[in-house]
Amino acid sequence: MINTDVIFGLMIPFAGTALGAAAVFFMKRRFSENLSRALTGFAAGVMIAASVWSLIIPAIEQSEHMGRLSFLSAFIGFWLGILFLYLLDRVIPIVKQASASAEKDAGTRALMVMAVTLHNIPEGMAVGVIYAGLLAGTENVTLGGALALAIGIAIQNLPEGAIISMPLHAEGRSKSNAFLCGVLSGAVEPIFGALTLLCAALIVPAMPYLLSFAAGAMVYVVVEELIPEMTQGKPSHIGVMFFAVGFTLMMSLDVALG
Repeated sequence: MINTDVIFGLMIPFAGTALGAAAVFFMKRRFSENLSRALTGFAAGVMIAASVWSLIIPAIEQSEHMGRLSFLSAFIGFWLGILFLYLLDRVIPIVKQASASAEKDAGTRALMVMAVTLHNIPEGMAVGVIYAGLLAGTENVTLGGALALAIGIAIQNLPEGAIISMPLHAEGRSKSNAFLCGVLSGAVEPIFGALTLLCAALIVPAMPYLLSFAAGAMVYVVVEELIPEMTQGKPSHIGVMFFAVGFTLMMSLDVALG
């Protein structure tokens, strides 16, 4: 049965997008470069650690009955996650490319909103998968790991919400309307997370593949989007240091709360 902890967990990434979109009420343009690098680095560290401790390791341990081939389900699932995000990026320009040209015309801004929205779908599914494993009592899937993964995605969503609401306000829309557009882009996360939970009966037998699929999707996002953002400009060490903070915090939470 879905409890309040699960509902709360599914809503955390959506809350990150909403908070980012709310920046239109308080900031003139965008996050400062240092703050953006720090948040991006922290989110990247959390997501990489979560991919290892909360997703890949449990996927391998759940396949121990396969003996020396216990890595196979994680291997397959991970590559499926990587290829899924790769194909998604080929169909819809990545968020970074869309936001970089967001001030050109209305069509570009519409594409940017679509890009952010589509990228939020696998993130919502990743949270849904790990909470499905938690509800099913899957070994080595912990509440701490699920919560930390959701928080890491939420932090990554902060600038995504902002890059939708701020350009829309700059083109003449009201702050409330621009904020609403940013919020709606993140609404797909709890929706697809909940849909994933509703399919739990089908998900549990394939849990090793799905956990590693989520890990592959997370790693793709980190390497393709977050790492370049956290290291651009000077001083680039801000992003790296906060990456380390996020990584070690996630690792500690997963072990301590597990």
